[in-house]
Amino acid sequence: MLAIANTNIFAAMGKFAHDTITPLKNSSLSKKEQVADMFDSIAFRYDFLNRFLSAGIDIWWRKKAIKQLSSLQPKHVLDVATGTADVALMTYDALKPEKITGIDISEGMLDLGRKKIAARGLENTIKLYTGDSENIGFKENTFDAVTVSFGVRNFQNLSKGLEEMRRVLKPGGKLVVLEFSKPKDSLFKGFYNLYMNHIAPGFGKMFAKNKDAYQYLNDSVQAFPEGDRFLGIMQEAGFKQTYLQSLTFGICTIYCGIK
Repeated sequence: MLAIANTNIFAAMGKFAHDTITPLKNSSLSKKEQVADMFDSIAFRYDFLNRFLSAGIDIWWRKKAIKQLSSLQPKHVLDVATGTADVALMTYDALKPEKITGIDISEGMLDLGRKKIAARGLENTIKLYTGDSENIGFKENTFDAVTVSFGVRNFQNLSKGLEEMRRVLKPGGKLVVLEFSKPKDSLFKGFYNLYMNHIAPGFGKMFAKNKDAYQYLNDSVQAFPEGDRFLGIMQEAGFKQTYLQSLTFGICTIYCGIK
């Protein structure tokens, strides 16, 4: 009951604990501005570090998330926080929708995504735009499905972002969120904390010249309202038939809901 009460208090304030977690502690920039700058700075190493730091399992996580849309067979998909377009491209491969639209606040990430799309000859099917998850520039009831992978932690206002994604979904449309979470197993948790607190930031500094970005990853995961709390926040945003699926000892979770 206390967790639910705290969630409702934060929702009424329009803030959750992770909303205030920023890449830099002493900056006058908003979280949104800091996140955009952070991803611009690590874009050139982002795909490599994803594969390296997860030993490639992040690809399986993304494919599992996309599979949640198989029965829906969406014709037009919006990928929020699309980054370098990994999920957009995997969605095309798995579901062959007529159109995929990706939005992100980082131009550096989008530039790399556009190059990957061009290399596949999919410029007419997958289009990427600079866009804000909390102010999505499309009319309501536009998309059959919305995906967001490892992006909701970066929202400056989680509730507003969820409400915006629901707004642009068609009735009966589905939201699929893939996000990091914390393992529950006590033995695995010790290794996980060591990895997130020390190993990942160390490799971030070595390869991307940006330790803060990977320290922010851990800080934002620790503060994120995961599990049933996040399902409750989705429900407050208007989603129905919500459910979750935990992956890989609980270090990643898929969340789904219907408009």
